[in-house]
Amino acid sequence: MNKEILQVAEAVSNEKGVSPEIIFEAIELALATATKKRYDEDSEIRVVIDRATGDYTTFRSWKVVSDDVLAALGTEFTLEEAHEKDPNLKAGDVYEEQVENVEFGRIAAQTAKQVIVQKVREAERAMVVDAYKNRIGELVTGVVKRLERGSIYLDLGGNAEAMIAREHVIPREAVRPGDRLRGYLYEVRPEVRGPQLFVSRTAPEFLIELFKLEVPEVGQGLIEIRGAARDPGLRAKIAVKSNDQRIDPVGACVGMRGSRVQAVSNELAGERIDIILFNDNPAQFVINAMSPAEVVSIVMDEDAHSMDIAVNEDQLSQAIGRGGQNVRLASQLTGWELNVMTETQAEEKSESETQALQAMFMQQLDVDEEIAVILAQEGFSSIEEVAYLPAKEMLEIEEFDADMVEELRNRARDVLLTMAIATEEKQSGAEPAADLLEMEGMDRELAFILANRGVVTMEDLAEQAVDDLMEIDDMDEERAGKLIMTARAPWFADEKQG
Repeated sequence: MNKEILQVAEAVSNEKGVSPEIIFEAIELALATATKKRYDEDSEIRVVIDRATGDYTTFRSWKVVSDDVLAALGTEFTLEEAHEKDPNLKAGDVYEEQVENVEFGRIAAQTAKQVIVQKVREAERAMVVDAYKNRIGELVTGVVKRLERGSIYLDLGGNAEAMIAREHVIPREAVRPGDRLRGYLYEVRPEVRGPQLFVSRTAPEFLIELFKLEVPEVGQGLIEIRGAARDPGLRAKIAVKSNDQRIDPVGACVGMRGSRVQAVSNELAGERIDIILFNDNPAQFVINAMSPAEVVSIVMDEDAHSMDIAVNEDQLSQAIGRGGQNVRLASQLTGWELNVMTETQAEEKSESETQALQAMFMQQLDVDEEIAVILAQEGFSSIEEVAYLPAKEMLEIEEFDADMVEELRNRARDVLLTMAIATEEKQSGAEPAADLLEMEGMDRELAFILANRGVVTMEDLAEQAVDDLMEIDDMDEERAGKLIMTARAPWFADEKQG
């Protein structure tokens, strides 16, 4: 019998590749479960197996509770009952005694088998997590085990099973059980049941990892892959950059007669792959990414992070691509929002924007159309630029002299000041009193800033210290002191009358 336990532990350990300790723990649990069935009431049973001989000992334990607590039948002793066993026991202690071993017979063996199977399964799942948790971001290869509701289950070997969820399966790809498939491991979950390894065949990272396999220069660091965008199974774009001037990164990735890029395409169910030359200049990178369409002109809006791209009319459909595919992939690859249009449309849009800009300058700066046209042609796009561009740069404009520049800058700053006051008034909700607004040395903007800080009247201002006013932007100590003294003037007048 003792030898039988050792044989079971050794056989299962060797077969499943798990530690014998796990098997011994499972058998101990099974024997404890079988022992519990001998008692009518609940019981706490512990079995200890000698790892060397296979002999085992069974113990039953009771927790000691105070006499004023109702003891649970079979698992607890009152203090009085405990003292009959051992006078030194106190509440909270555990009393344990050896009981008769249950025979390792058919029932115990059957229970042990169930527990062992469960323990082995848990151990195997833990080993899978340990084996793959550091491989996230790598390619894995497996044999298709089964297809289930659009998802693919791969056998990776070593009791490891990976799932390619429906949304990570390449659309319309013909896959049958027994096929060998590669995928990108993007997540490992230590779940108690269900899949633990999650693989993707649609992720852009999968495309990048395949190129790393096919192009040795990438692995050597001579060529850098800067990004990828995919429409899985149909088309993809990948951006490459050479760290060695002697190497053409696009040619290296294409390979002799297209062998390298074709190998990657075959792995991706025939996905067409455009290899794009990366450029640190965003506009040039976008021009490259729009390949095979040729870009005629490009207008960048850095604030909106977008670009207007003009192409020849006969290339518009190619630039946009089927269902917007080409421009969408180019946008994903570069990270810019791209608006594709014909040359005519681009000119019309530019003209429309220029006219709107001219109208804005004429209205807000109160200038004639000629000045507004010059400002728009010179690249001014906002009142802020007119107000704060260095005078030296504005004087480089042929039609402007020093007086004209100074006048334009002053008008622009007045507009901005008016807008700031209106914004401050709208945000504050608090209005300054008439005496504060009309006070000597006070201006409307400052009055509203003070009101927003709770200083609404001259009396409120008189109670302020210079340090309090210094918290306001562009305030200096001399002005702060004068304003406070002006506000306190009525105090001194009252003292004289008194």
